[in-house]
Amino acid sequence: MTVSVSVLGALAALVVAIVLILKKVPPAYGMMIGALVGGLIGGVSMVDTITLMMDGAKGMIPAVLRILAAGMLAGVLIESGAAKKIAETLVQKAGETRALLALALATMVLTAVGVFVDVAVITVAPIALAIAQRANLSKLAILIAMIGGGKAGNIMSPNPNAIAASDAFHIPLTSLMAAGIIPAVFGIIVTYFIAKRLNNKGSKVEASEVTNNPNEQLPSFFTAFLAPLVAIILLSLRPIAGIVIDPVIALPVGGIVGAIAMGRFKKLNEFAVFGLGKMTGVAVMLIGTGTLAGIIANSQLKDVIIDGLTASGLPAYLLAPISGALMSLATASTTAGTAVASSVFGSTVMGLGVASLGAGAMIHSGATVLDHMPHGSFFHATGGSVNMQMKERLKLIPYETAVGLTLAIVSTLVFGVFQWFL
Repeated sequence: MTVSVSVLGALAALVVAIVLILKKVPPAYGMMIGALVGGLIGGVSMVDTITLMMDGAKGMIPAVLRILAAGMLAGVLIESGAAKKIAETLVQKAGETRALLALALATMVLTAVGVFVDVAVITVAPIALAIAQRANLSKLAILIAMIGGGKAGNIMSPNPNAIAASDAFHIPLTSLMAAGIIPAVFGIIVTYFIAKRLNNKGSKVEASEVTNNPNEQLPSFFTAFLAPLVAIILLSLRPIAGIVIDPVIALPVGGIVGAIAMGRFKKLNEFAVFGLGKMTGVAVMLIGTGTLAGIIANSQLKDVIIDGLTASGLPAYLLAPISGALMSLATASTTAGTAVASSVFGSTVMGLGVASLGAGAMIHSGATVLDHMPHGSFFHATGGSVNMQMKERLKLIPYETAVGLTLAIVSTLVFGVFQWFL
């Protein structure tokens, strides 16, 4: 289409979406309404506005299909107890003397193998509370350890955010996952030092908040880890051997193999139903995200941001992490932020001379900078996992932002600064 939405219209779309999400309107509806209002305010007719929204939503369908397929793997990991076994083993091996590092690593690994970042935090939280109560650690310290670990794992995972970026840039999912490894290492280091600084600040864990179920039957570590291992091996065949196995096949196959190895094949349908339920909300949100992306992509906002970067003298590749951060701020979601930024700014970033993998990696890491804002579910789910009051949970935002900034800065150094001078 040749119609163009004004800058005012694009900003109105974002503001309306944010306000509605803050008012507890479902994010998909909030972004759809914001897109509609933005198109009309931006000088586009009702018919053309709807067409732009539809076109934007269509662009999300490949990612939606792969995300729904990922539900099988997520369901097996969470419902079989595999995720909890992986977390418990990692924490036990590290020991209580390095408890904060162990919590960060456990959450990172869970997220990296395909568990949603908020679910990973919720899974590790009971272990964290028990350790914190024995070792006299603060809630702020254990929660930032888990959140930082989750953010680090999220940029090297087969989670919906990575799927959205790999689809938008037409790059192998495993390549994007590998691109997050170096930033994740630095993210974990920064997370650990922040957690240590917060160790004696804020509220402590009461004995009544600790739950223990010694009779719970969990699988062995090997069988628990087999599901994500199989999925990652299948996905790796594309860059290694040129054999293309799409995530829509590899992720469910990994889940099925894992269920068989754990002796839970009869419960596979239950796992699938649970996993699909977890992914359905994300898939629906992405469709709403697509409508918003359709308006912004056809607006003059992109040109204004580029002109602003040019006038400031900053390198053009900074558009990638900045767009990821801005869109994650607007949507309070890594997945939605990555999807919108990739759809709207992806082609422009590559047109400025940035390789597709670098553009995807920088947008992806940029989307972790402000994805924890209070108008998103992540903020509330993670605070609730350790029974933290709202006032105290708000104090953690600057530290979460610092971890996200670390991921984005290191990714930009690797794929922006260094590549720019090569």
